[in-house]
Amino acid sequence: MITPLLDPTVITATSGLIAIIVIAAALLRGWQGWLELKRQELDRAAPARAGAEEGSTIGTARIELADLKERIRKLEAIASGVEL
Repeated sequence: MITPLLDPTVITATSGLIAIIVIAAALLRGWQGWLELKRQELDRAAPARAGAEEGSTIGTARIELADLKERIRKLEAIASGVEL
């Protein structure tokens, strides 16, 4: 007579549950490692971005100014009836 704990379905179910727990733990550990890697990348990039933002604001302002001038030129051409 087979005892209830040695029943093949109980052993299969228990083995499957343990396998799922092991896989989930491994995936969770990998996910946490990936998040830590991304945090480190952001921390390393933050000082470089801070210095770049100061210098790039002038360049950005020039680009925006050129864009506005181009829009004004197009609007004036439309207002005067000139085809572009």
